[in-house]
Amino acid sequence: MNKLLAFVLATAASAAFAATPTNDTVAYKAAINKSDADYKTAKAACDAQSGNAKDVCEAQAKVARANAESTAALQYKNDKKSIEKAQINVADANYDLAKEQCDNRSGADKDSCLSGAKQQHTAWVNDAKAGKKAADTAQTGIDCSSLSGTDKASCEARSKTELAKDAIADTTITTKVKTELMAEPALKSLDVHVETNNGTVMLSGFVPSQAEVDKAVDVARNVKGVNKVQSSLRIK
Repeated sequence: MNKLLAFVLATAASAAFAATPTNDTVAYKAAINKSDADYKTAKAACDAQSGNAKDVCEAQAKVARANAESTAALQYKNDKKSIEKAQINVADANYDLAKEQCDNRSGADKDSCLSGAKQQHTAWVNDAKAGKKAADTAQTGIDCSSLSGTDKASCEARSKTELAKDAIADTTITTKVKTELMAEPALKSLDVHVETNNGTVMLSGFVPSQAEVDKAVDVARNVKGVNKVQSSLRIK
């Protein structure tokens, strides 16, 4: 297993939840489309090879795509679950690559290679999940890590309840913001996407002018329950 690759992935997994990305749906979709296009190009280039070499080449292309998607999630998704999923996808892609690289070995050497790959995969997945747990703790203020048995189970249940309440509150705020935007005559025809995370409203999409950008932000800011407004609105 490439030690440098392991270090990079582990660092990304821990950093993903420490950062506070700006939610930008347009930029995220553009990054994902580019990663898909790059993957197709890289995979097509593998056709010049055969056997295990081709399998490794295609697995490397999948790793590159997973890394690009993870970077996009970290940069443009203010969403713990999306970031966690992207990090786990990176771990899965690297695990698949490692297994292909182990195929050239045999006997005990191959068994050892596969065992090491599995252990590394488990560690990366656990890092991703641990990062999300840390983010959840920061959000709810409930830390269950030092507890055990029924106390821990009870604590985790309270944490899930608080997270669920926050999710419901965010959904309600999103609905209110959308309603208020539609109620504004100058904004009815605007293509504005609304998301809410912990009371922070993220606006994205395209609008005709800066005046409409300012108006949309002002409308969202004045909705009850909104703590902050982040705008990624772009002028057509």
